[in-house]
Amino acid sequence: MDWLTNFWASLTAWQILLAVALFVFSLAISFLSIAVVMVKIPENYFSPHYVQDFMPDKPWLVRWSVVIIKNAFGALLIILGIILSLPGIPGQGILTILLGLIMVDIPGKRPLEAKIIKRPSILSAVNNLRARYKKTPLVMD
Repeated sequence: MDWLTNFWASLTAWQILLAVALFVFSLAISFLSIAVVMVKIPENYFSPHYVQDFMPDKPWLVRWSVVIIKNAFGALLIILGIILSLPGIPGQGILTILLGLIMVDIPGKRPLEAKIIKRPSILSAVNNLRARYKKTPLVMD
């Protein structure tokens, strides 16, 4: 415990302020990203019949470069969502995990996404957000 006491004693007010500012900034970016994706996805995205064709009119090099970047960002969001889901840490952890899952291309992600989005509080929040931007509610089969 001495190391923890020494650590807290060594922090300056500016370091603490910078850490808090970075946390608030990352939280705001997370909320903004979640909102944009939840409004922009098609209403039938979580349907088992939905077929995704990512950037079909682009050259393969551009398409695969964007897919790699998208998957890396999605993995980062999943990790951030897990951290935000821990007790005592404020933030929308489950929605951040969902956003990350939507972005990554892994086998078997559809049932996990559907399980998360079907939670009544999550589905209600997403549909309320979509209604605010004049989008139809998500279709859950």
